[in-house]
Amino acid sequence: MTKGLSYRPNNLTLIFSGGGTGGHIYPAIAVADRIKELIPDVTVLFVGAVGKMEMTKVPQHGYEIIGLWISGLQRRLTFSNLLFPLKVIHSYLKSKSILKKVKPDVVTGFGGYASSPIMLAASRNGIKTLVQEQNSYAGIANKAVAKRANTFCVAYDKMDRFFPESKIILTGNPVRGNISNQNADLTDALNYFELNKTKEVILILGGSLGARTINESIIQNIQEWIDSDIQLIWQTGKLYYQEMLDRLPKHREGIHLIEFIDRMDLAYKAADVVISRAGALSISELCLVKKPVIFVPSPNVAEDHQTKNAKSLVEKNAAVMIEDKQAIKELASVAIQLLSDNDKRAQLSDNIALLGKPQATNDIAKEILKLAGVEVPLTP
Repeated sequence: MTKGLSYRPNNLTLIFSGGGTGGHIYPAIAVADRIKELIPDVTVLFVGAVGKMEMTKVPQHGYEIIGLWISGLQRRLTFSNLLFPLKVIHSYLKSKSILKKVKPDVVTGFGGYASSPIMLAASRNGIKTLVQEQNSYAGIANKAVAKRANTFCVAYDKMDRFFPESKIILTGNPVRGNISNQNADLTDALNYFELNKTKEVILILGGSLGARTINESIIQNIQEWIDSDIQLIWQTGKLYYQEMLDRLPKHREGIHLIEFIDRMDLAYKAADVVISRAGALSISELCLVKKPVIFVPSPNVAEDHQTKNAKSLVEKNAAVMIEDKQAIKELASVAIQLLSDNDKRAQLSDNIALLGKPQATNDIAKEILKLAGVEVPLTP
């Protein structure tokens, strides 16, 4: 599968690996875009997992991607689990083949199933490696190379629990360029989502695949939302879109249901309040767009790290948090009340803005290029 690659071995060549969810994919794309701005003739090749969303999202942004036959372990006994050792060996051998052909200067892992094989193969073959860890609790893929990688770019303090302290750099998380630039026009944003300019808007996010609890919290209280005369931009996620569409009442003016939002810059611009899971990418973006947010952390993640992520903001009076198990009962009323409390919204916006790291993408690009032995001006 590597025969047709358009890499240029005489130029700077980088491999980025990671995926499975938008939280791993979009930080990688953001850094790749930044490096492309600095060094237009750089070659950036992505390595992902066959069948995962990175295999379509990455090419949409103009980058080549190779898929590895790899997936995570399920919590129950499945045929896929029985194949897991074979997948690991196959992916590792394919990674070695990719490295031999492409000869990258640096391999960067952004987390996700496909990240481990290529990162391990690179580090064992003397190729410089960098880990970008988005969360407060390191993922399995990144922990697997903790003893071998050269640099670790992290977004939270106390990450020396997972990585060598001397190799850690606190950069924050990279976000998509159109979000960090914040150039979107409000009228354009409202028109894009076909919303009324005189009514307030709540943006509902559950991640790229969707969040069952958040979707149920909206649909089970749909009449309360409609009666409040509030408009919703509701990203259901791929797994729940058709079900939510089927359960919506016929008369639902102001409810913009969408499977996945490509123009997040416009969605954030239109929003007066945001409801979101507490994944690292979402938090990083919300800090930059300075929106009042209600977090509903997913309890189904390693070490309950989303709750820890959210609490770190709640403690600074920079966000509101509702536990997953309370969301169906409380989310609608809390959100509607927050929308009517202008002072509270302003306070949350001011405080979350203090936590943003707008230079994260630039700083991570700098560290990758440093490993490659390249020095370029890195002004925003």
